[in-house]
Amino acid sequence: MNPAKIRLSATELELVTNADWILTKNGIIQKVKSILEGLQAEQQDYLVQEKNSFPAEFISLLPKISKGENYKGLPYLVLDYPRYFDKENVFTIRTLFWWGNFFSITLHLSGRCKELFQQQLINAYSVFTSTDFFLCINDDQWEHHFEKDNYKRVKEITSREFEQLLSKKSFIKLAQKYPLQQWDEIPTLLLTEFRKIMEIVKA
Repeated sequence: MNPAKIRLSATELELVTNADWILTKNGIIQKVKSILEGLQAEQQDYLVQEKNSFPAEFISLLPKISKGENYKGLPYLVLDYPRYFDKENVFTIRTLFWWGNFFSITLHLSGRCKELFQQQLINAYSVFTSTDFFLCINDDQWEHHFEKDNYKRVKEITSREFEQLLSKKSFIKLAQKYPLQQWDEIPTLLLTEFRKIMEIVKA
């Protein structure tokens, strides 16, 4: 092994000898988890009240919060609820915290779930434009960043193009994101968007 490759820069040496920043990071992650736990409780309350508006199989599983350290090199936490996944079909609302980037909330549909809710989404074009939603234009449905090759603002797409994109792709992802600087508002913003999405797709 080349010794030069394992030497530490001055910045790296400062970090590796200082435990405080890791403890601070762990505290922030716990606060994010608390935000997501509060959100999932509100989501469950909503779906208890609206259980007859959705196929039971789509909302029967409990919420799930998961975390990782390496989405494009950075930590993240994810809340999925509803969370219906099988080999060909997806119906979930995914709330994501991505360190150094944003919070986001995404409606993700594929297979028969996409076919079931597609027309409601097409009809709600004006809602998505007025609230600055993004539409996934990528062929990979498991990318979550908001670079230009993955998402495009719905208000930059005509209603006709919006309908065509929703119809031709095998999946639909419509997302909203919030900068981390809006931390204090995040719980309210995420719950508002969750309810808005569910009201659009409910029967």
